[in-house]
Amino acid sequence: MALNKECSVRGLARSILICLSAGLLAGCVSSSASPLSWYPNHNGVAPNGLQVTICHGFGCMRSSRVQLTGQDVTVLRGIMARGSSDPAAERRAIKNAVMWMEERVAPIAGTGNDEGGFDMHNSGVAGQTDCLDEATNTTSTLIILSENGLLRHHSVQYPVARGFLLDGRYPHATAVVAELESGERWAIDPWPYRNAEDVDVMPLSAWFAAR
Repeated sequence: MALNKECSVRGLARSILICLSAGLLAGCVSSSASPLSWYPNHNGVAPNGLQVTICHGFGCMRSSRVQLTGQDVTVLRGIMARGSSDPAAERRAIKNAVMWMEERVAPIAGTGNDEGGFDMHNSGVAGQTDCLDEATNTTSTLIILSENGLLRHHSVQYPVARGFLLDGRYPHATAVVAELESGERWAIDPWPYRNAEDVDVMPLSAWFAAR
């Protein structure tokens, strides 16, 4: 992966220090940790029922609360129903659900003009996100899907990070799901793209190998 698609160092500094101290130089992998434990360590707020807190401004320096409705759940249920047949179809549906959620919260959170990729000039700017913001917000979407019974083939995992400068890569984080049948983990990463434009969905092993 090119340098211009890596996350800002500023937002991930604390996470990288945690990784280094734990000896997890390959990327802060924590397959057994609850995704809810991500939030207090990264300035985030976990979803509370249908209330979701959207991080922005880089490293969750800013946040906006969005109250979802039963109608929103109905829309998400329709999106996810199209992916109920098998894990691959569900991953395609997850991608669509994440894009829909980004569009849904944008008018309230002010993230509609969020740029994608490496954009250090936007650090601290309201409505702009780095990969920590994106990993947090995407994990929140995944938790809402799970808590409403909309994930049949995957479970929500603790986000992970790759790159720690010493290996020649800038730090970058992503949300993660695990396929229930095979146990394979998948990166769910909208960060390289503008708001609601696209989402990278790939095996986590391939995501870790990208530069």
